[in-house]
Amino acid sequence: MELKITKATTLKNKPDESKLGFGKFFTDHMLEVSYTREKGWYNAEIKPFGNLSIHPASTVLHYGSEIFEGLKAYRRKDGKVQLFRPIENARRLNTSAERLGLPQIDENECVELIKKLVEIDIDWVPHEEGTSLYIRPFMFGNDETLGVHSIHAAKLVVILSPVGAYYAEGLNPVKICIETADVRAVRGGTGYAKCGGNYAASVRAGEKAEKKGYSQVLWLDGVERKYIEEVGAMNVMFKINGEVVTPMLSGSILPGITRKSSLELMRDWGMKVTERQISIDELITAVKSGTLEEAWGTGTAAVVSPIGYLFIDGVEYKINDNKIGPVTQKLYDNLTSIQWGKIKDEKGWTVEV
Repeated sequence: MELKITKATTLKNKPDESKLGFGKFFTDHMLEVSYTREKGWYNAEIKPFGNLSIHPASTVLHYGSEIFEGLKAYRRKDGKVQLFRPIENARRLNTSAERLGLPQIDENECVELIKKLVEIDIDWVPHEEGTSLYIRPFMFGNDETLGVHSIHAAKLVVILSPVGAYYAEGLNPVKICIETADVRAVRGGTGYAKCGGNYAASVRAGEKAEKKGYSQVLWLDGVERKYIEEVGAMNVMFKINGEVVTPMLSGSILPGITRKSSLELMRDWGMKVTERQISIDELITAVKSGTLEEAWGTGTAAVVSPIGYLFIDGVEYKINDNKIGPVTQKLYDNLTSIQWGKIKDEKGWTVEV
């Protein structure tokens, strides 16, 4: 695919790296690629960051035909910049696209386009400890006609945002509320796809949990309402009596890249790791018996997020004395050290820009 590059004539002032937050600032450029069934993907262009113009009947506005990804660019101590497992994001983008009826894109070409965009805005990759450049590719159906039908036109857009350290005050455990009314997804639905509708459907429960003083929601399955699936927008893991247990990928759970990386590392360390169904009853029994040693979420934004409390049916349970556990800490240290180039990447996960 031929790539056109149109540089911005006026560059923005870069924000204070100590006050970045998440998704508040955007770089000078963006990538936009068009698709039609007749042409395939075409008109790839890196251009000045700006608003999108779409038809009022655009498919995405009426039927939610939208998917996205999230990955990061990290600045190493030597000043060079690298990505973490970007091909996995490209593969998952295609998996999501297939489920939502959106077109496939060549995964290697997708990564190369992202690398070129980051290269052009490389000065936006922050230098402060724990900061990074968040990369948000998203694809949407863009047919200019009403009616529910397969997608004939689409757009792929990539935007970049410098983001601060996720844990500004340290890697502290969070309080989780187990959701028993709303569900995030069901088998046969779009749970394994990274699409906007999944996240929109989670907002109500998240707001209810926040009002009760909890940071995130622990989601249960949508059929029997008893098997654990995810925590907030992250995958979740538990260390029970020396064994790490995480919900298996049943079709309603997002196949997280941090999840996959964590499982690979723990197995390399010789730990017993099991992917299976785990019920909320089993989890609460483990809490009460003292065999639940650690619990944590995994995701691109936080890497890992230790869980200190679980709340269900009016009862709050404390995990590991509300402290981060040794496995959670080791995962965080190893993953972030690979991502920021502090240790040698023995797995071949990083890609230099």
